[in-house]
Order: sequence, then C-alpha cells, then structure tokens
Amino acid sequence: MSEEKNKKGLGRGLMSLFGDQTIEDGLKKNQETSYLSASISDLDQNPFQPRKYFDNKKIDELAQSIKKNGLIQPIAVRKGKNNKYEIIAGERRWVAAQKAGLHEVPVIVLDLNDNQSLEIAIIENIQREELNSIEEARGYDRLIKEFDYNYDRLSEFMGKSRSHIVNTLRLLNLPAEVIKLVDEGKLKAGQVRPLVGRHNAVELAHIILKEKLSSRSIENFVKNNKEKEKNKISQKKLTDPNILLAQRKIEENIGLDTKIINRTNGSGKVVIGYNNLDQFDLLSKLLTKKK
Repeated sequence: MSEEKNKKGLGRGLMSLFGDQTIEDGLKKNQETSYLSASISDLDQNPFQPRKYFDNKKIDELAQSIKKNGLIQPIAVRKGKNNKYEIIAGERRWVAAQKAGLHEVPVIVLDLNDNQSLEIAIIENIQREELNSIEEARGYDRLIKEFDYNYDRLSEFMGKSRSHIVNTLRLLNLPAEVIKLVDEGKLKAGQVRPLVGRHNAVELAHIILKEKLSSRSIENFVKNNKEKEKNKISQKKLTDPNILLAQRKIEENIGLDTKIINRTNGSGKVVIGYNNLDQFDLLSKLLTKKK
C-alpha cells in the first residue's frame, strides 16, 4: 500500500482501507461473506491498542449477540509474528467471539506499519465512542511521543479541535487513583477535569463520587474549595510567630480574648473581645488609664 493511498485512506476512515483481499497463509475464504476467515487462536492483541479497560458486562452482551447472529463485522488485522495476525481494530469483538465459542472469525488483512496501526486503533475506537477520555488521551500521548505528532496534526487527523486535544491530554496529569476511577467508568472526564492540578484531587474525586455531583456542581465545589485553601494560606502567611507571641501576652495581661490581624504592608488591627459589661468596663479602664 503506497504512502499516498495510506494518507487518503486514513482521512476517509477505517472502511476506506478495506480493498480487495488476497488469501494469506493460514487464511481461507469465508463461505458466508466476502471476507477471509482466520482461526481465532491465530490472532494476537494489538500492542498499540489504546484501550486498557473492557466492560465485562458489555462483552457478555456482545458474546450473546454473536452466538445468536454470528460475527457480522470482520476484524481488521495485519501480519504479525510467528505466522499469527495482529489485531488492528476489533479486539472487543475478538474477546466476545471467544466467549461465544467461535473457532473462526472473519478478518480483513491490512498492510500497515506501527504508526498506522496505532492511528487505526484510535480512530476506530473514537468513531465508535467506546474509548473513555483517559484512553483517548493515552492514544494521543503515544502518537505525540512515539510518532512525532503535534497538536495541529492530531487535530486535523482526528477531526477534533486543538483545544479538545490539549484538554484531553491534560487529564493524564491527574493522580493514578483518579485516572483509575475514570478507566473503570465510575467518573467521567467532565467530572475530573476541574481536578487537574489540584493537590487534593484524590480527596475531591472521592467526594464527587460519594455525593454524585454533576459537572456543573463540581465546578462550583472545586471553586469554593480553592477559595477556602487560598484563605487558609493567606492567613498562614500573615500569622507571624512574633505576632502570636504578642497576642498571647496581651491575653494573659488583660484576661480577654485578643486577635492581632497583621497585613503585608505593615498595617493591621487589634481585636479584643468581651462577653459582658463587667469585661467591657475592665477593658475601658485599661485603655483609658493614665500613666
């Protein structure tokens, strides 16, 4: 397959790569379809598969459908090692076909390199809306790190905006525990996106999960959490040990609660509290006492 044909094929989608197939070693014509057939044991997983988590319930549902109707859509493969074929697209169907007890599956053999194999694996999953956002981000990350893609090229190839690519990749900066919650389908990208860069992201993620917060509620929740932490940090910065010592001495001398608020510009105020009129009279006398 020429480079020019590859580029055009990738641009038009997965099915545009499916041309006339020649009978390869170990394959035979499928009697019920126009595709080739391969022994299910002759197929191997795709090492470039961006998907790491499969929903067992959905796999079981697909297996039941395959038992009843057969595997209608072929699995896209390429020549692998040891006379086997590496799955490019259709790994979920392959797993379900094994559960359904199939011995052979329809396949289409494509002549693709590693780069194209990853591209097809990503685009096939994304077009089917089966990848979660973390898996999508991992796919983009591999294209960037291993195949020298940049944001603009990814945007053009995937048909996604540049901002979508950037925001999706930012999810990989989340702690592993939060990423796992997304992988397992317990939280969605919209729920964890506001947690990127938060030092307490894991704690916040579990609160979101427990309270079943919506994406809009999460934004307000994280915003309020930021404000509280900002206030705590500001207060901590303003609390000088010498100020605390002076505050304690005043309290000991007059016997009243005292708070010294010291600002960064050197200004501030002293707040003395009283609980009754007797304490007020005492404070008044102390403040108006002549030397």
